[in-house]
Amino acid sequence: MIIALLNQKGGVGKTTLALHIAGELAGRGNRVTLVDADPQGSSLDWSQQRAREGLPRLFGTIGLARDTLHREAPELARDADHIVIDGPPCIAGLMRSALLAADLVLIPVQPSPLDGWASAEMLALLAEARIYRPELVARFALNRCGARTVIARETAETLADHDPPMLATAIGQRVVFADAAQAGRLASEIDRQSPAAREIAALTAEIEGLGIGRAAQ
Repeated sequence: MIIALLNQKGGVGKTTLALHIAGELAGRGNRVTLVDADPQGSSLDWSQQRAREGLPRLFGTIGLARDTLHREAPELARDADHIVIDGPPCIAGLMRSALLAADLVLIPVQPSPLDGWASAEMLALLAEARIYRPELVARFALNRCGARTVIARETAETLADHDPPMLATAIGQRVVFADAAQAGRLASEIDRQSPAAREIAALTAEIEGLGIGRAAQ
């Protein structure tokens, strides 16, 4: 399965989710490659920090911030069980290429009314991609939220009427994600029993439960 985390709005936690989903999938015995399609290269920075810390490699990480991604990612998928794409913000050509490469598009949004509005442009690109890939599956993923806050509930309610639907698992605003990023680690490596680790495990299980993949199409 090729999973692309995309949103034209920056700062929604695409890289954090991409790294943790890739790590969780790898921890379940899958061969995983993470494609850093963001010119900022944050996932590559994390991988390099991990190497500096002398930590074992959990999954492959490569940089492919170019608009030929839709041709190159399926080639990479031949040697992996899953490809996770850490997508670019605000670059239409790269975004379109990532959309055409993906089996599943995850659109991370934060609990903010502005995120609901910002996703409209992303949905227009998704509709365009489905002209060529009608089988393309997409889901919103609520990220960096306090589950009991009014604004999180309102954001979830706003997006509940949308196509694509929202994944049931929300990811909380957790300090451990920032600590892990700086250390080249995953939240589960810092504390496997932490709420952050449990939420990522639940989100990944929900993604796997969708039963998506090119082999199944």
